[in-house]
Amino acid sequence: MDMDHMHHDPGLRMEVNYAFARGYWYTIAGVVGALAAIRGINYLDTQQRLKACRDPSIDHPTRPRGAFSQAWATSTAVVREMGHPQYYIPINGLRWATPLPLGRIIVLACYWVVIVYLMSWKVSQNDVYYWERIGYRNAWVTLTQFPLLYLLATKVNVIGFLIGSSHERLNWLHRWVARTMFVTATVHGFHFWTMWVRAEFLDYALQIMPLVKYGLAAWAILLWNVITGIVPIRRLSYEVWVAQHVLTSIIMLWLLHKHIPSNARWLLWMSVSFLVFDRAMRWALLLWQNVRLRPQGTECQGMKHLGHRVVTRVVGQATTVVTIKDVHFKWKAGQHIYLWVPRLGPFEAHPYTIACAHKLEGACCCNSIQLVVRAHNGFSKRLHEYATKNSGSELTCFVSGPYGVPPKWNIYETLVLIGASTGASFVVPILESIAAAQKSNCTRRVEIILVAKTSQEIQYYVERAEEAGRMARSSVVQSPQTLATQTTSNPSRDRQQVAAAAQTVQTRKAAQATLPAAAR
Repeated sequence: MDMDHMHHDPGLRMEVNYAFARGYWYTIAGVVGALAAIRGINYLDTQQRLKACRDPSIDHPTRPRGAFSQAWATSTAVVREMGHPQYYIPINGLRWATPLPLGRIIVLACYWVVIVYLMSWKVSQNDVYYWERIGYRNAWVTLTQFPLLYLLATKVNVIGFLIGSSHERLNWLHRWVARTMFVTATVHGFHFWTMWVRAEFLDYALQIMPLVKYGLAAWAILLWNVITGIVPIRRLSYEVWVAQHVLTSIIMLWLLHKHIPSNARWLLWMSVSFLVFDRAMRWALLLWQNVRLRPQGTECQGMKHLGHRVVTRVVGQATTVVTIKDVHFKWKAGQHIYLWVPRLGPFEAHPYTIACAHKLEGACCCNSIQLVVRAHNGFSKRLHEYATKNSGSELTCFVSGPYGVPPKWNIYETLVLIGASTGASFVVPILESIAAAQKSNCTRRVEIILVAKTSQEIQYYVERAEEAGRMARSSVVQSPQTLATQTTSNPSRDRQQVAAAAQTVQTRKAAQATLPAAAR
Protein backbone atom coordinates (compact mmCIF):
# COMPACT_ATOMS: atom_id res chain seq x y z
CA MET A 1 0.00 0.00 0.00
CA ASP A 2 1.43 3.37 -1.01
CA MET A 3 1.19 6.06 1.65
CA ASP A 4 2.22 8.96 -0.60
CA HIS A 5 -1.28 10.40 -0.48
CA MET A 6 -1.10 10.56 3.32
CA HIS A 7 1.89 12.91 3.19
CA HIS A 8 -0.03 15.91 1.86
CA ASP A 9 -2.34 16.51 4.80
CA PRO A 10 -1.89 20.15 5.89
CA GLY A 11 -2.14 19.16 9.53
CA LEU A 12 1.09 17.13 9.33
CA ARG A 13 3.26 20.02 8.04
CA MET A 14 5.20 17.63 5.80
CA GLU A 15 7.00 20.52 4.11
CA VAL A 16 8.75 21.09 7.46
CA ASN A 17 9.94 17.47 7.48
CA TYR A 18 11.35 17.84 3.96
CA ALA A 19 13.12 21.05 4.98
CA PHE A 20 14.56 19.41 8.09
CA ALA A 21 15.92 16.51 6.02
CA ARG A 22 17.72 18.95 3.75
CA GLY A 23 18.83 21.11 6.67
CA TYR A 24 20.34 18.10 8.42
CA TRP A 25 22.60 17.42 5.45
CA TYR A 26 23.44 21.09 5.04
CA THR A 27 24.59 20.97 8.67
CA ILE A 28 26.70 17.85 8.05
CA ALA A 29 28.24 19.49 4.98
CA GLY A 30 28.98 22.65 6.98
CA VAL A 31 30.69 20.73 9.79
CA VAL A 32 32.78 18.71 7.34
CA GLY A 33 33.69 21.91 5.49
CA ALA A 34 34.78 23.57 8.73
CA LEU A 35 36.93 20.57 9.67
CA ALA A 36 38.44 20.56 6.18
CA ALA A 37 39.31 24.25 6.61
CA ILE A 38 40.98 23.44 9.95
CA ARG A 39 42.95 20.73 8.20
CA GLY A 40 44.08 23.27 5.60
CA ILE A 41 45.28 25.69 8.29
CA ASN A 42 47.16 22.87 10.03
CA TYR A 43 48.80 21.97 6.72
CA LEU A 44 50.04 25.54 6.27
CA ASP A 45 51.32 25.51 9.85
CA THR A 46 53.16 22.24 9.15
CA GLN A 47 54.85 23.70 6.10
CA GLN A 48 55.87 26.74 8.12
CA ARG A 49 57.44 24.50 10.76
CA LEU A 50 59.38 22.46 8.23
CA LYS A 51 60.61 25.64 6.57
CA ALA A 52 61.83 26.94 9.94
CA CYS A 53 63.59 23.63 10.58
CA ARG A 54 65.78 24.24 7.54
CA ASP A 55 67.03 27.51 9.02
CA PRO A 56 70.01 26.78 11.34
CA SER A 57 69.68 30.18 13.00
CA ILE A 58 66.35 29.25 14.63
CA ASP A 59 66.81 27.45 17.94
CA HIS A 60 63.20 26.30 18.35
CA PRO A 61 61.63 26.01 14.89
CA THR A 62 58.38 24.50 16.19
CA ARG A 63 57.63 27.45 18.48
CA PRO A 64 54.72 29.48 17.02
CA ARG A 65 55.56 32.96 15.79
CA GLY A 66 53.10 35.75 15.23
CA ALA A 67 49.78 36.49 16.89
CA PHE A 68 47.72 34.19 14.69
CA SER A 69 50.10 31.22 15.04
CA GLN A 70 50.22 31.63 18.81
CA ALA A 71 46.44 31.91 19.07
CA TRP A 72 46.00 28.88 16.81
CA ALA A 73 48.50 26.81 18.81
CA THR A 74 46.82 27.80 22.07
CA SER A 75 43.36 26.91 20.74
CA THR A 76 44.64 23.57 19.46
CA ALA A 77 46.21 22.76 22.82
CA VAL A 78 43.05 23.70 24.73
CA VAL A 79 40.83 21.57 22.48
CA ARG A 80 43.19 18.60 22.80
CA GLU A 81 43.35 18.90 26.58
CA MET A 82 39.57 19.08 26.77
CA GLY A 83 39.22 15.98 24.65
CA HIS A 84 41.53 13.70 26.64
CA PRO A 85 39.87 13.21 30.08
CA GLN A 86 38.17 9.85 30.40
CA TYR A 87 36.78 7.86 33.31
CA TYR A 88 38.33 4.39 33.16
CA ILE A 89 36.59 1.29 34.53
CA PRO A 90 39.37 -1.05 35.77
CA ILE A 91 37.08 -3.99 36.63
CA ASN A 92 37.77 -7.16 34.67
CA GLY A 93 34.88 -7.94 32.36
CA LEU A 94 33.59 -4.36 32.43
CA ARG A 95 36.47 -2.45 30.86
CA TRP A 96 34.56 -2.40 27.59
CA ALA A 97 31.96 -0.20 29.34
CA THR A 98 34.49 2.61 29.89
CA PRO A 99 32.75 5.85 28.81
CA LEU A 100 33.90 7.85 25.82
CA PRO A 101 36.61 10.49 26.26
CA LEU A 102 35.32 13.97 27.02
CA GLY A 103 36.02 15.20 23.48
CA ARG A 104 33.83 12.53 21.92
CA ILE A 105 31.13 13.13 24.52
CA ILE A 106 31.05 16.80 23.51
CA VAL A 107 30.78 15.86 19.82
CA LEU A 108 27.99 13.41 20.58
CA ALA A 109 26.16 15.95 22.75
CA CYS A 110 26.24 18.48 19.91
CA TYR A 111 24.84 15.86 17.55
CA TRP A 112 22.07 14.99 19.99
CA VAL A 113 21.14 18.67 20.34
CA VAL A 114 20.58 18.80 16.58
CA ILE A 115 18.56 15.57 16.60
CA VAL A 116 16.39 16.63 19.55
CA TYR A 117 15.70 19.95 17.83
CA LEU A 118 14.62 18.15 14.66
CA MET A 119 12.44 15.77 16.65
CA SER A 120 10.63 18.41 18.69
CA TRP A 121 10.38 21.70 16.78
CA LYS A 122 6.66 22.69 16.70
CA VAL A 123 5.61 19.06 16.69
CA SER A 124 3.69 18.86 19.97
CA GLN A 125 0.28 20.40 19.23
CA ASN A 126 -2.81 19.05 20.92
CA ASP A 127 -4.99 18.42 17.89
CA VAL A 128 -6.27 15.49 15.89
CA TYR A 129 -2.85 14.97 14.27
CA TYR A 130 -0.87 14.87 17.53
CA TRP A 131 0.25 11.22 17.44
CA GLU A 132 0.57 11.06 13.68
CA ARG A 133 2.58 14.28 13.44
CA ILE A 134 5.16 13.10 15.98
CA GLY A 135 5.33 9.72 14.27
CA TYR A 136 6.01 11.21 10.84
CA ARG A 137 8.54 13.73 12.19
CA ASN A 138 10.60 10.98 13.83
CA ALA A 139 10.29 8.80 10.75
CA TRP A 140 11.97 11.54 8.74
CA VAL A 141 14.58 12.18 11.43
CA THR A 142 15.43 8.47 11.44
CA LEU A 143 15.56 8.14 7.68
CA THR A 144 17.61 11.33 7.31
CA GLN A 145 20.40 9.77 9.39
CA PHE A 146 20.64 6.58 7.33
CA PRO A 147 23.06 7.93 4.68
CA LEU A 148 25.40 9.20 7.42
CA LEU A 149 25.26 5.80 9.12
CA TYR A 150 26.41 4.02 5.97
CA LEU A 151 28.88 6.75 5.03
CA LEU A 152 30.65 6.42 8.39
CA ALA A 153 30.88 2.64 7.88
CA THR A 154 32.87 2.88 4.64
CA LYS A 155 36.60 2.23 4.55
CA VAL A 156 37.16 4.48 1.52
CA ASN A 157 35.68 7.26 3.59
CA VAL A 158 34.84 10.56 1.91
CA ILE A 159 34.49 12.38 5.23
CA GLY A 160 37.81 11.01 6.43
CA PHE A 161 39.48 12.06 3.18
CA LEU A 162 38.24 15.63 3.54
CA ILE A 163 39.01 16.14 7.23
CA GLY A 164 42.25 14.12 7.31
CA SER A 165 41.05 11.20 9.41
CA SER A 166 40.93 7.45 8.85
CA HIS A 167 37.87 5.24 8.80
CA GLU A 168 38.64 3.45 12.06
CA ARG A 169 38.71 6.78 13.92
CA LEU A 170 35.19 7.52 12.69
CA ASN A 171 33.75 4.11 13.50
CA TRP A 172 32.78 5.09 17.04
CA LEU A 173 30.49 7.76 15.59
CA HIS A 174 28.96 5.16 13.25
CA ARG A 175 27.90 3.10 16.27
CA TRP A 176 26.46 6.07 18.13
CA VAL A 177 24.53 7.31 15.10
CA ALA A 178 22.99 3.83 14.91
CA ARG A 179 22.00 3.99 18.58
CA THR A 180 20.53 7.46 18.08
CA MET A 181 18.58 6.19 15.07
CA PHE A 182 17.21 3.36 17.16
CA VAL A 183 15.80 5.88 19.63
CA THR A 184 14.17 8.03 16.93
CA ALA A 185 12.85 4.93 15.12
CA THR A 186 11.34 3.69 18.39
CA VAL A 187 9.64 7.05 18.96
CA HIS A 188 8.32 6.90 15.39
CA GLY A 189 6.87 3.42 15.80
CA PHE A 190 5.56 4.02 19.32
CA HIS A 191 3.41 6.97 18.29
CA PHE A 192 1.85 5.22 15.31
CA TRP A 193 1.29 2.06 17.36
CA THR A 194 -0.32 4.06 20.18
CA MET A 195 -2.52 5.97 17.74
CA TRP A 196 -3.81 2.73 16.21
CA VAL A 197 -4.39 1.10 19.61
CA ARG A 198 -6.35 4.13 20.85
CA ALA A 199 -8.46 4.04 17.69
CA GLU A 200 -8.84 0.23 17.88
CA PHE A 201 -7.29 0.14 14.42
CA LEU A 202 -4.12 -1.89 15.07
CA ASP A 203 -5.22 -5.31 13.79
CA TYR A 204 -6.80 -3.82 10.70
CA ALA A 205 -3.71 -1.68 10.00
CA LEU A 206 -1.48 -4.75 10.13
CA GLN A 207 -3.79 -6.53 7.68
CA ILE A 208 -4.26 -3.83 5.06
CA MET A 209 -0.84 -2.11 5.22
CA PRO A 210 2.05 -4.53 4.55
CA LEU A 211 4.47 -1.61 4.85
CA VAL A 212 3.87 -1.66 8.61
CA LYS A 213 5.26 -5.19 8.81
CA TYR A 214 8.29 -4.15 6.75
CA GLY A 215 8.85 -1.25 9.14
CA LEU A 216 8.65 -3.52 12.18
CA ALA A 217 11.14 -5.90 10.57
CA ALA A 218 13.54 -3.03 9.81
CA TRP A 219 13.24 -1.82 13.41
CA ALA A 220 13.96 -5.35 14.67
CA ILE A 221 17.12 -5.55 12.54
CA LEU A 222 18.25 -2.16 13.81
CA LEU A 223 17.70 -3.38 17.37
CA TRP A 224 19.65 -6.56 16.58
CA ASN A 225 22.59 -4.60 15.18
CA VAL A 226 22.65 -2.26 18.16
CA ILE A 227 22.70 -5.18 20.62
CA THR A 228 25.24 -7.29 18.74
CA GLY A 229 27.43 -4.22 18.28
CA ILE A 230 28.31 -4.28 21.98
CA VAL A 231 31.99 -5.12 22.45
CA PRO A 232 31.64 -8.45 24.36
CA ILE A 233 29.28 -9.83 21.71
CA ARG A 234 31.48 -8.67 18.82
CA ARG A 235 34.47 -10.39 20.37
CA LEU A 236 32.77 -13.77 20.67
CA SER A 237 33.43 -14.44 16.98
CA TYR A 238 34.39 -11.32 15.10
CA GLU A 239 34.38 -12.95 11.64
CA VAL A 240 30.83 -14.24 12.15
CA TRP A 241 29.76 -10.87 13.50
CA VAL A 242 31.09 -9.00 10.45
CA ALA A 243 29.36 -11.37 8.03
CA GLN A 244 25.96 -11.11 9.72
CA HIS A 245 26.34 -7.35 10.21
CA VAL A 246 26.88 -6.75 6.50
CA LEU A 247 24.03 -9.09 5.56
CA THR A 248 21.49 -7.62 7.99
CA SER A 249 22.44 -4.07 6.99
CA ILE A 250 21.69 -4.85 3.34
CA ILE A 251 18.41 -6.56 4.26
CA MET A 252 17.44 -3.49 6.29
CA LEU A 253 17.86 -1.30 3.21
CA TRP A 254 15.49 -3.54 1.26
CA LEU A 255 12.93 -3.49 4.09
CA LEU A 256 13.09 0.29 4.19
CA HIS A 257 12.57 0.44 0.44
CA LYS A 258 9.32 -1.46 0.97
CA HIS A 259 8.35 0.63 4.00
CA ILE A 260 8.93 4.28 3.08
CA PRO A 261 7.06 6.37 0.46
CA SER A 262 8.65 7.15 -2.88
CA ASN A 263 9.17 10.82 -2.05
CA ALA A 264 11.59 9.82 0.74
CA ARG A 265 13.58 7.21 -1.16
CA TRP A 266 16.24 9.68 -2.25
CA LEU A 267 17.69 9.30 1.23
CA LEU A 268 17.69 5.55 0.79
CA TRP A 269 19.47 5.82 -2.55
CA MET A 270 22.06 8.08 -0.92
CA SER A 271 22.85 5.23 1.47
CA VAL A 272 23.08 2.72 -1.36
CA SER A 273 25.33 5.02 -3.39
CA PHE A 274 27.78 5.36 -0.49
CA LEU A 275 27.94 1.58 -0.12
CA VAL A 276 28.40 0.99 -3.85
CA PHE A 277 31.10 3.65 -4.10
CA ASP A 278 32.99 2.15 -1.16
CA ARG A 279 32.84 -1.39 -2.52
CA ALA A 280 33.81 -0.29 -6.03
CA MET A 281 36.82 1.66 -4.77
CA ARG A 282 37.94 -1.18 -2.51
CA TRP A 283 37.70 -3.71 -5.32
CA ALA A 284 39.60 -1.37 -7.62
CA LEU A 285 42.29 -0.93 -4.97
CA LEU A 286 42.44 -4.69 -4.40
CA LEU A 287 42.91 -5.37 -8.11
CA TRP A 288 45.52 -2.64 -8.49
CA GLN A 289 47.52 -3.95 -5.54
CA ASN A 290 47.38 -7.65 -6.41
CA VAL A 291 47.00 -8.14 -10.18
CA ARG A 292 49.88 -7.65 -12.63
CA LEU A 293 49.43 -8.25 -16.33
CA ARG A 294 53.17 -7.99 -17.00
CA PRO A 295 55.07 -8.73 -13.80
CA GLN A 296 58.68 -7.60 -13.77
CA GLY A 297 61.42 -9.99 -12.76
CA THR A 298 63.62 -9.52 -9.70
CA GLU A 299 67.05 -10.66 -8.66
CA CYS A 300 65.67 -13.76 -6.94
CA GLN A 301 62.23 -14.80 -8.13
CA GLY A 302 59.77 -13.25 -10.52
CA MET A 303 56.77 -11.31 -9.28
CA LYS A 304 53.42 -13.08 -9.26
CA HIS A 305 50.64 -12.33 -11.71
CA LEU A 306 48.10 -12.68 -8.90
CA GLY A 307 48.75 -11.81 -5.27
CA HIS A 308 52.00 -11.61 -3.35
CA ARG A 309 54.46 -14.07 -1.90
CA VAL A 310 54.46 -14.11 1.89
CA VAL A 311 56.92 -15.72 4.31
CA THR A 312 56.20 -16.26 8.00
CA ARG A 313 58.43 -16.89 10.99
CA VAL A 314 57.74 -17.28 14.70
CA VAL A 315 59.13 -14.86 17.29
CA GLY A 316 58.51 -15.82 20.91
CA GLN A 317 55.63 -18.00 21.98
CA ALA A 318 52.73 -16.19 20.33
CA THR A 319 54.12 -13.71 17.80
CA THR A 320 54.37 -14.19 14.04
CA VAL A 321 56.39 -11.94 11.73
CA VAL A 322 54.83 -11.84 8.25
CA THR A 323 56.97 -10.61 5.34
CA ILE A 324 54.98 -9.68 2.23
CA LYS A 325 57.04 -9.41 -0.93
CA ASP A 326 56.63 -7.55 -4.21
CA VAL A 327 54.35 -4.78 -2.97
CA HIS A 328 54.46 -1.71 -5.17
CA PHE A 329 52.86 0.99 -3.03
CA LYS A 330 54.23 3.58 -0.64
CA TRP A 331 53.15 3.95 2.95
CA LYS A 332 53.72 6.02 6.08
CA ALA A 333 54.62 4.89 9.57
CA GLY A 334 51.37 4.19 11.41
CA GLN A 335 49.31 3.01 8.43
CA HIS A 336 47.74 -0.44 8.13
CA ILE A 337 46.66 -2.87 5.45
CA TYR A 338 44.07 -5.62 5.20
CA LEU A 339 45.63 -9.07 4.79
CA TRP A 340 43.83 -11.90 3.03
CA VAL A 341 45.46 -15.35 2.95
CA PRO A 342 43.00 -17.68 1.16
CA ARG A 343 44.72 -20.85 2.41
CA LEU A 344 44.26 -19.88 6.06
CA GLY A 345 41.01 -17.93 5.80
CA PRO A 346 39.14 -18.09 2.46
CA PHE A 347 36.66 -15.36 3.44
CA GLU A 348 38.65 -13.37 5.98
CA ALA A 349 40.59 -10.12 5.59
CA HIS A 350 42.12 -8.67 8.74
CA PRO A 351 43.75 -5.28 9.45
CA TYR A 352 47.37 -5.20 10.61
CA THR A 353 49.76 -2.30 11.16
CA ILE A 354 52.67 -2.13 8.73
CA ALA A 355 55.57 -2.86 11.06
CA CYS A 356 58.32 -1.21 9.01
CA ALA A 357 58.75 2.38 7.94
CA HIS A 358 60.56 1.82 4.66
CA LYS A 359 61.64 -0.82 2.17
CA LEU A 360 63.31 -3.80 3.84
CA GLU A 361 67.02 -3.80 3.18
CA GLY A 362 68.39 -6.88 1.47
CA ALA A 363 65.04 -7.87 0.01
CA CYS A 364 65.46 -9.18 -3.50
CA CYS A 365 62.02 -7.98 -4.52
CA CYS A 366 60.99 -4.54 -5.66
CA ASN A 367 59.59 -3.81 -2.19
CA SER A 368 58.69 -5.80 0.90
CA ILE A 369 56.82 -5.01 4.09
CA GLN A 370 56.44 -6.71 7.44
CA LEU A 371 53.50 -7.30 9.74
CA VAL A 372 53.73 -8.46 13.35
CA VAL A 373 50.75 -10.60 14.37
CA ARG A 374 50.06 -11.82 17.89
CA ALA A 375 48.19 -15.13 18.05
CA HIS A 376 44.78 -14.99 19.73
CA ASN A 377 41.95 -16.97 18.15
CA GLY A 378 40.76 -17.55 14.61
CA PHE A 379 42.97 -16.37 11.77
CA SER A 380 45.91 -15.15 13.89
CA LYS A 381 46.07 -18.52 15.67
CA ARG A 382 45.99 -20.43 12.38
CA LEU A 383 48.71 -18.17 11.00
CA HIS A 384 50.94 -18.81 14.02
CA GLU A 385 50.40 -22.57 13.81
CA TYR A 386 51.28 -22.54 10.12
CA ALA A 387 54.45 -20.53 10.75
CA THR A 388 55.47 -22.94 13.52
CA LYS A 389 55.06 -26.02 11.33
CA ASN A 390 56.20 -24.54 8.00
CA SER A 391 59.00 -22.10 8.83
CA GLY A 392 60.37 -20.42 5.70
CA SER A 393 57.73 -21.78 3.32
CA GLU A 394 55.73 -19.38 1.16
CA LEU A 395 52.05 -18.60 0.89
CA THR A 396 50.06 -16.45 -1.49
CA CYS A 397 48.31 -13.46 0.02
CA PHE A 398 46.31 -10.45 -1.14
CA VAL A 399 46.54 -7.01 0.43
CA SER A 400 44.33 -3.94 0.39
CA GLY A 401 45.49 -0.52 1.48
CA PRO A 402 47.30 1.21 2.93
CA TYR A 403 44.68 2.80 5.14
CA GLY A 404 45.03 5.36 7.90
CA VAL A 405 46.01 9.02 8.09
CA PRO A 406 48.85 9.27 10.62
CA PRO A 407 50.16 12.70 11.56
CA LYS A 408 53.48 14.04 10.32
CA TRP A 409 55.92 12.79 12.92
CA ASN A 410 58.82 15.02 11.88
CA ILE A 411 57.19 18.33 12.83
CA TYR A 412 57.65 17.80 16.58
CA GLU A 413 60.84 18.49 18.51
CA THR A 414 60.12 15.70 21.02
CA LEU A 415 58.31 12.41 20.47
CA VAL A 416 57.29 10.08 23.30
CA LEU A 417 56.45 6.63 21.93
CA ILE A 418 54.94 3.91 24.14
CA GLY A 419 54.20 0.44 22.78
CA ALA A 420 52.88 -2.57 24.69
CA SER A 421 53.08 -6.06 23.16
CA THR A 422 52.38 -5.86 19.42
CA GLY A 423 51.67 -2.16 19.86
CA ALA A 424 55.42 -1.85 19.45
CA SER A 425 54.86 -2.61 15.77
CA PHE A 426 53.20 0.81 15.59
CA VAL A 427 55.78 2.90 17.46
CA VAL A 428 59.04 1.32 16.24
CA PRO A 429 58.33 2.23 12.57
CA ILE A 430 57.80 5.82 13.72
CA LEU A 431 61.27 5.78 15.27
CA GLU A 432 62.66 4.26 12.07
CA SER A 433 60.97 6.87 9.90
CA ILE A 434 62.46 9.69 11.99
CA ALA A 435 65.93 8.13 11.88
CA ALA A 436 65.76 7.60 8.11
CA ALA A 437 64.29 11.01 7.27
CA GLN A 438 66.16 12.58 4.37
CA LYS A 439 64.24 15.85 4.18
CA SER A 440 63.44 18.46 6.80
CA ASN A 441 63.21 17.00 10.26
CA CYS A 442 62.32 19.03 13.35
CA THR A 443 62.68 16.12 15.76
CA ARG A 444 65.46 16.48 18.32
CA ARG A 445 64.55 13.86 20.90
CA VAL A 446 62.67 10.57 20.77
CA GLU A 447 61.69 8.75 23.96
CA ILE A 448 60.44 5.20 23.44
CA ILE A 449 59.12 2.66 25.95
CA LEU A 450 58.47 -0.94 24.89
CA VAL A 451 56.57 -3.28 27.21
CA ALA A 452 56.01 -6.99 26.58
CA LYS A 453 55.31 -10.17 28.53
CA THR A 454 58.40 -12.11 27.45
CA SER A 455 62.00 -11.17 26.77
CA GLN A 456 61.87 -13.00 23.43
CA GLU A 457 59.03 -10.84 22.25
CA ILE A 458 60.62 -7.58 23.33
CA GLN A 459 64.04 -8.50 21.96
CA TYR A 460 62.80 -8.33 18.38
CA TYR A 461 61.70 -4.72 18.82
CA VAL A 462 64.81 -3.77 20.77
CA GLU A 463 66.94 -4.95 17.86
CA ARG A 464 64.81 -2.87 15.50
CA ALA A 465 65.23 0.20 17.72
CA GLU A 466 69.01 -0.34 17.92
CA GLU A 467 69.15 -0.60 14.14
CA ALA A 468 67.30 2.71 13.94
CA GLY A 469 69.98 4.13 16.23
CA ARG A 470 72.74 2.96 13.91
CA MET A 471 70.85 4.48 11.00
CA ALA A 472 70.58 7.75 12.91
CA ARG A 473 74.33 7.85 13.58
CA SER A 474 75.04 7.45 9.88
CA SER A 475 72.85 10.48 9.07
CA VAL A 476 72.11 13.36 11.41
CA VAL A 477 70.57 11.83 14.53
CA GLN A 478 72.49 10.54 17.52
CA SER A 479 71.76 6.98 18.60
CA PRO A 480 68.58 6.58 20.67
CA GLN A 481 68.55 4.36 23.76
CA THR A 482 65.59 2.02 24.17
CA LEU A 483 63.96 1.26 27.50
CA ALA A 484 62.48 -2.27 27.43
CA THR A 485 60.27 -3.51 30.26
CA GLN A 486 59.30 -7.16 30.76
CA THR A 487 56.15 -7.82 32.77
CA THR A 488 55.61 -10.75 35.12
CA SER A 489 52.68 -12.83 36.29
CA ASN A 490 52.35 -10.60 39.35
CA PRO A 491 49.97 -7.72 38.46
CA SER A 492 51.12 -5.41 41.27
CA ARG A 493 54.74 -5.98 40.37
CA ASP A 494 53.92 -5.33 36.72
CA ARG A 495 52.42 -1.96 37.59
CA GLN A 496 55.48 -1.08 39.65
CA GLN A 497 57.78 -2.00 36.77
CA VAL A 498 55.83 0.06 34.26
CA ALA A 499 55.74 3.04 36.62
CA ALA A 500 59.46 2.70 37.28
CA ALA A 501 60.11 2.51 33.55
CA ALA A 502 58.17 5.69 32.91
CA GLN A 503 59.96 7.46 35.75
CA THR A 504 63.32 6.33 34.39
CA VAL A 505 62.53 7.84 31.02
CA GLN A 506 61.48 11.12 32.58
CA THR A 507 64.47 11.50 34.85
CA ARG A 508 67.27 10.04 32.77
CA LYS A 509 66.03 11.12 29.31
CA ALA A 510 66.20 7.55 28.08
CA ALA A 511 65.76 6.78 24.41
CA GLN A 512 66.63 10.29 23.29
CA ALA A 513 68.10 11.48 20.02
CA THR A 514 69.33 15.02 19.45
CA LEU A 515 69.69 16.77 16.13
CA PRO A 516 72.75 19.00 15.76
CA ALA A 517 71.76 22.60 15.07
CA ALA A 518 73.68 22.67 11.81
CA ALA A 519 71.88 19.60 10.52
CA ARG A 520 68.30 20.68 11.25
